[in-house]
Amino acid sequence: MRYPPGCPSIPRLRRLLAPLALVLAMTACVGNEDKKKMAEAFAGGGARPDELPVVLNDTMPFRYPPALYAQRVQGNTTLRIFIDANGHVVPDSTSVAEPSGYPPLDSAAVVGSRTLRFVPAKKGGQGMAISILFPVYWRHPQAPPLPGDTILQRNRTP
Repeated sequence: MRYPPGCPSIPRLRRLLAPLALVLAMTACVGNEDKKKMAEAFAGGGARPDELPVVLNDTMPFRYPPALYAQRVQGNTTLRIFIDANGHVVPDSTSVAEPSGYPPLDSAAVVGSRTLRFVPAKKGGQGMAISILFPVYWRHPQAPPLPGDTILQRNRTP
């Protein structure tokens, strides 16, 4: 059967609405506390830690790609990393949440994240796994500051 342009087919519409119907059916059978937990899970919130993870590395393990360093390329890469209950980054879970606009910088951020170490997040005194956004700022010492870098200027002497 043909449908007008822009109108989804009935089978496709059913596939799109089935997950929503399942969630609605499940929420009808659970209490308020369970509904809150389900909403957090679907929103990606999960359990909230009492203490956030703390970086243990003395120096950041991110290595500027030489070709981009020579060109004085700068940018910001935001990674989504998963830290296990022991404070180790799970390498296969790392992804670029916000790219810098320079794929080599983003790749270098992902590679460097593998050696990050943390005091794990804690809930009730116990280590807990958590997913966080981790910014990596690529700054060349001889390049002008990027817009919005005013906080970095406070420690520089003119």
